[in-house]
Order: sequence, then C-alpha cells, then structure tokens
Amino acid sequence: MFEVQPYVDWFKWDDSKHPLSNAPEPKRRFIPSKSESKLVNKIKLAIRKGLIKPKKPKEEEEEEESVYPLWGDDSNSAGKNDHLSYIPAPKPKLPGHEESFNPSLEYIPTQEEINSYQLMYEEDRPKFIPKRFTSMRSIPAYENAVKECFERCLDLYLCPRVRKKRLNIDPESLKPKLPNRNDLKPYPVSCYLEYRGHGDAVTSISVEASGQWIASGSLDGTVRIWGVETGRCLKHWKIGEAVKYVSWNPNPEHSILAVSTGQDVLLLNTGRGNEEVQKSTKELLSVEMPMPDDSGKTASSVSWLQDDQLEGIRLRHSKTVTSVEWHRKGDYLSTVMPADILFAHIYTYFYIIYYFKHDTDGFRAIFIHKLSKKFTQTLSFKLQGPAVTSVFHPTRSFFFISTKKIIRVYDLVKEGKLVKKLETALREISSIAVHPSGDHIIVGSGEGKLCWFDMDLSSKPYKTLKLHQKDINNVSFHRSYPLFATCSDDCTAYVFHGMVYSDLNQNPLIVPLEILRGHSSTNGRGVMDCKFHPRQPWLFTAGADSVVRLYCH
Repeated sequence: MFEVQPYVDWFKWDDSKHPLSNAPEPKRRFIPSKSESKLVNKIKLAIRKGLIKPKKPKEEEEEEESVYPLWGDDSNSAGKNDHLSYIPAPKPKLPGHEESFNPSLEYIPTQEEINSYQLMYEEDRPKFIPKRFTSMRSIPAYENAVKECFERCLDLYLCPRVRKKRLNIDPESLKPKLPNRNDLKPYPVSCYLEYRGHGDAVTSISVEASGQWIASGSLDGTVRIWGVETGRCLKHWKIGEAVKYVSWNPNPEHSILAVSTGQDVLLLNTGRGNEEVQKSTKELLSVEMPMPDDSGKTASSVSWLQDDQLEGIRLRHSKTVTSVEWHRKGDYLSTVMPADILFAHIYTYFYIIYYFKHDTDGFRAIFIHKLSKKFTQTLSFKLQGPAVTSVFHPTRSFFFISTKKIIRVYDLVKEGKLVKKLETALREISSIAVHPSGDHIIVGSGEGKLCWFDMDLSSKPYKTLKLHQKDINNVSFHRSYPLFATCSDDCTAYVFHGMVYSDLNQNPLIVPLEILRGHSSTNGRGVMDCKFHPRQPWLFTAGADSVVRLYCH
C-alpha cells in the first residue's frame, strides 16, 4: 500500500498580481488567420459592388414606413394631406336582411304596399323592393347593371376624385378701378355743328388761338375759314392743288395761316382780328427777303417768294411738304419734306433746322424757318431714317423728330444735342402730340395703336393701347383740360381723360370716355384730322366725306 502524501499548494492565490506564467504571448495570436482574412476580403468586395448596403438608422426606417388603415376611413391620413386634398370614394351601405335572396316574410311587402309606392313621389319611393327566391339559380340578373356601370364611367370621366384648388375671384375685382365718367365731365359727347362746303376730303384743320375761327384744307384745292359758333364760311382761297396740311399761327398778334400744298408752303393773311393784328400781320409778311450770300447760313433748298395773287409768302421747297408746325412764339416754322441722309450745321442764337440731300430718295428733310428774317438755317446733327413729323416743345427749347419707329428729342440751344431717344416698338408712327406740360407724349401708329410716353420715367412706352381697327391719322392734346383724342380711318374718334399729376410718384390717369361717330367712309378713308378747341372742351374732326364736325359736351 502506497501512502499518499498531503497536497501542498506551493502557489499563493491571495493578492496575486501576475498570471501563472510570466512567459510572453505567442506571435500566432497577433497574426490573423487565413480563413478570417479571406472572409474580410469577400465582405470588402461585396461592399464595393453594392451587394452589401449599410443599415439605415432606426429614425429613417420609421419615417419611410407608411401605415394605411385597411378598413378605416383614410380621408384624414397624413400622407394624403401632403398633396392635393383627397376625397375618398363614398362607402356603400352594407346589405341588410331585406336585400337577401331569401329574406324573412316580415321584410316582403304586400301587394297593397307595392301599389301604395306608385302614389308616392319618385324621390320618396323606395329604390329596392325585397323579393324571395327559393335558390341562387332562380335569382335574375340585375336589370340596371349596364346603366349603372355606364353612369359610373361617366362619373369617373367627368368628376375625378381630386379636388382642384380654384381661386374664387370676382371678375369685377380684376378690372382697374376707374372713376365714374360723370365725375370727369366736361368732355365732347355729341355732334353740335357741321361745316359743309368742301368738294373733296378734308385733310387738315387748325383752330385759331382765340378759338373764334377754324381753318380747313381739302383735296379739292381750297382752304376755308369758318366761324366756330356760326358755321359760316368767312373766307376761302383757291390754291389749285391738293392741300396737305394747314396750321394757324399760335401767336394771337399775327393772323397768319400756313398751308402746305405740293412743294410749297403758303403763309397767308387770314384777314381776321382787329386793326392792330392786321397791321402787325402785314408788317411781318412784307419784310423784304435778304439777298443770298456765300456764308452758307441760308439754305439753298428753300426759296422765299412773294405771292401777290394770294397776298402772302410762298416757301418753295425741292420736294413735297407733308406737315407744318409752328413754334409757340409764332416766329419759327418747321416743315417736313422727302430727302436723304442728312447733314447739318448749327447757329445757336435762334432755332432753325435744315437737312440737305446726300444720296438717293427714301429719307425726309426737316426745315425750320424764321419768319421775321425770311431765311432758313441748318443744324449740325444727323437724322438716321426717314422723318415723319416734327413738333416743338411747348415750354423748352426741345425739338421732337419722329421717324417711322423712333422719336428723337434734340436741344436746339445746346447745338442740337440729342436729349432722349424714345423707342415705340410700333410698326409705323403716323402722328405725335406733346402734352402742355412737355413731359408726356402720345404717339399714334398706322396699326391702330396708341403709345403714351412719360419722358421722366423711361424711354419705353408707359401705356400701349390697341384702339382702332384701322390706321390712326392724328392725335391731339387739349391745352387746358385733361383731355386727348385720336382719330382713325375706321370713321371714329376716341376721347380720353388724361390727367397728369404734379407729383412725380403718381402715374398719369388714363380713362376712356367716349367714341365719337358720324363720319362716313370714302375711298377707304375715315376721319383725317382732329383738333381741340383752345378754351372749350370741344373737338373738331375732319372727314374724308368733305365734312368738318364739331363735338360738344
């Protein structure tokens, strides 16, 4: 028998700080195994190819999850409210016992009850009458199946289940708030008087500065002066050639009428006014013309001639003169005639312009003549394009020249400097008129459009109105009343209220007032010219029917 010795634990476990062995860790524990490295490479390639995607956070997963109530009402669901308002399909009523194919006897009406249904109104009559069938095979087909299917298709076609958001706007609120026309009186409304005597179309009219007389020129080769209030023809001249334009001198001290006929502009003594006016008029027309010199100050294209037969002065141009305009002082006169690319020289001590021909036809020349000196002088700026008409500024030394599409404003004191260039965007300008304040211009075109320009605002039109069906022949401002008018070949004249405020922050008020009719069309032409009375809210119109009409308030 062996004797077992008692076990003696030679290692003390209490308060031990070191492991059982102080040997270092083996190197294989720090080197990855081959199987693990192969697995890591496979995972890395799968991530690069997109086969393995990282898991999204729980918050994003909860947002993407959408729960829809299967049997409940989904009209208030959050998903639907994010888009257009959703209208769910109406839930049909669940069938009851009476709609069964084998209902109880208590649900089946008697024959008396069925007869009583016929006496009821259609809306109160029951839609369904219960019947009893012994088996499913004996149930007939639904009579209105095809009809209800067709009506349902129409509902789906005409009434989609999405409510469209429509703005409930009153059409009247979209209209501009314009004042009442009765508050804007007086303005011309009806024809008061007719001036008859011309044998052909009246091309132009002009009112004397005091408003007592009106002059008219016609294609029959005559010029007539009428009494405004009486309608009597007080004087007439037989020119012998079609009259294109007439313009009365705005200075009440001179009773002179400028008449454009062919290549000539006639300055005639009308014989109106008192003795002092007649005396000053005769003195102005009898001034001797200076002899031409070699200084180049006198325009050689215009000759001043004394016309003893008509008792006036004849300005002979090289081509046909289309329009005549006076300066506000009555001593300067501008004329427009066909010419070419133009050159000029300037003399700043008075306003005189002349253009002379350079190449072939196609452009127009503009002249300004000084009546007291009887000569014409040139300016030093060029005009690009054919000129249509020219107008003096009512208060300043500006001169407006209109081509077919652009209006240029020149300062005559500053050596013909170009002040502004107004772009109309119209096909062809026919006439222009300057407001008495001088800051606003209206432009009529050959396409029936009217442009209102605010010179302090922009070089583009403030308003463009499509008014007439045919060409606009002339536009006109009233001197004292806030009125302006247009006339056209469609035999109508439009009267507008055009209020210009002294406050620069307030836009002009343009209100259409009246459409004046009365002239008849002749050879495709209608109303040829329109002019306002200088003191009264009256409008004169000249028609192709050889009649001049006066419209009063």
